[in-house]
Amino acid sequence: MEIQALEQLATQVRRDILRMTHAVQSGHPGGSLGCTELLVALYQKMMHHTPRPFSMDGKGEDLFFLSNGHISPVWYSVLARSGYFEVSELNSFRKINSRLQGHPATEEGLEGIRIASGSLGQGLSVAIGAALAKKLNQDARWVYVLMGDGEMQEGQIWEAAMFGAHNQVDNLIAFVDYNGRQIDGDTKDVLDLGDLKAKWEAFGWQVHSCQTGNDMACVVECIKKAQDLSKKGKPVVVLLETEMGYGVDFMVGTHKWHGVAPNDEQLARALAQLPETLGDY
Repeated sequence: MEIQALEQLATQVRRDILRMTHAVQSGHPGGSLGCTELLVALYQKMMHHTPRPFSMDGKGEDLFFLSNGHISPVWYSVLARSGYFEVSELNSFRKINSRLQGHPATEEGLEGIRIASGSLGQGLSVAIGAALAKKLNQDARWVYVLMGDGEMQEGQIWEAAMFGAHNQVDNLIAFVDYNGRQIDGDTKDVLDLGDLKAKWEAFGWQVHSCQTGNDMACVVECIKKAQDLSKKGKPVVVLLETEMGYGVDFMVGTHKWHGVAPNDEQLARALAQLPETLGDY
């Protein structure tokens, strides 16, 4: 996919996020809107993967793990629009007996989901395990994981960071959604992260910073740079600077839409800013 087509898909994904959370008046639109470019770029351009038939072990494929599982709306939309399951299934988001639970789960057998996630701090550990398995299997593909910056306040992240560097897990590319916000406010006010770049470097990781995480062309180049840096003895982490709520003027730049769904009037206002590009589900 070329950049313009990726941007059009991102606009449609944002419509999906808003409509999904509105329909059930629950979910997490803020971070989902902020990470849209990354997931669209990965699944539609940068990852080698096979939607159908879906394989849990993912041999010969790039793998993606979502550690901050509360932003499931963006992942579900991208998975559906990448061919893992029918787009119409997005209608079932957060409903009883749905495969599209509020946080990704495995027992429902949803294609594209390899671990249950949303208990913050765990995704990096799982991704490291998957990357080590690929090394043992002489599988040359990459493992990707996305974490939230508020998630950096979890101790397990830093245990995993030590382990990954010590074991030279250099087929792993981790992304931090570096938007500076979490459910209770700005990260600097809740628990200041300090110099995150220096922290990761001190733990032995190769760090790449992307200051334009909502610019599709820049995100694609950022992923390419991360790939270039990988497989040289160190795991790679990308500090991806995004805006929570990006794409909707009254949602952007605030933590207040972290876990709040739009009402009818707010949905109409938001969708008016995001023209339908590929057809609503």
